[in-house]
Amino acid sequence: MADSSFDIVSKVDHQEVANAVNQAAKEISQRYDFKNVGASVELSGETIKMAANTQERVKAVLDVLQTKLVKRGVSLKHLDYSNDGEPKPSGKEYRLEAALSEGISSENAKKVSKMIREEGPKGVKPLIQGDELRVTSKSRDDLQAVQALLKGKELDFAIQFTNYR
Repeated sequence: MADSSFDIVSKVDHQEVANAVNQAAKEISQRYDFKNVGASVELSGETIKMAANTQERVKAVLDVLQTKLVKRGVSLKHLDYSNDGEPKPSGKEYRLEAALSEGISSENAKKVSKMIREEGPKGVKPLIQGDELRVTSKSRDDLQAVQALLKGKELDFAIQFTNYR
């Protein structure tokens, strides 16, 4: 019998991010508490840019954006904030940027691989392939146990399971 496998990846659904940013921008343009504060949010390539005339308003814009991302099923772990999430002054306004991070870094891949080898069922083999991991085993039940193990762990990056065969 051939080995079963699945891939562990960290990918962003760019269409869902664009939809969430558009929804947040629409809500910000219509809400009374954002009138005349220069509040805005926009997606520029792989970066989400937020701006307003006070630090608190930028954080409120961020809160609206995060709510929309969660509703659309995008993990907040994909957002990588500049300045540790603190808005920085730029002229008369405050700005905050959040880059979209994709892929599993080599050190995170090594951590997950070690976790699977130590805590997962015997006979499960994790293999690092670029910015993703392939997990193989003879038993599909063991693969499902690995998925349950990883879902139960609090990782500092988002993961998805693909190519389950």
